[in-house]
Amino acid sequence: MKLILQQEVEGLGAPGDIVEVKDGYGRNYLVPRGLALGWTRGAEKQIQSIKRARDARAIQGKEHASEVKNQLEQLTVTLGVKAGETGRLFGSVTPADIAGAIKAAGGPLVEKRAISIASPIKTTGKHQVAVQLHSDVAATVRIEVAAG
Repeated sequence: MKLILQQEVEGLGAPGDIVEVKDGYGRNYLVPRGLALGWTRGAEKQIQSIKRARDARAIQGKEHASEVKNQLEQLTVTLGVKAGETGRLFGSVTPADIAGAIKAAGGPLVEKRAISIASPIKTTGKHQVAVQLHSDVAATVRIEVAAG
């Protein structure tokens, strides 16, 4: 079965890639979950728009990654979360929360998959997270988690 990936599937490909998979895997897993759609000639236009969107979000080259790293490291991100009286959070801070807070603080658009949290953030206060911008470039972002 020939499919067009709409999202990244580990071990298979990136969005916009045309892949050949077994019928059952495509019909029972990829298509129902919205990870892929059936390949047709008309879908070629969708492939191009998916790839353009991916290229617009992607960081081009090591120099661009270094510029983004400098922006991120100068930024202090404040994240308001629900917390108890002792400063313990109701839940934890996720990479998606951090990516949204970076954007809200005026920082560059960062994908949540690029953010790695060493240990779960479950308390208020100052924390640091790593953002992998390029295979050779990683930034450290300071995050202040406040009850709010």
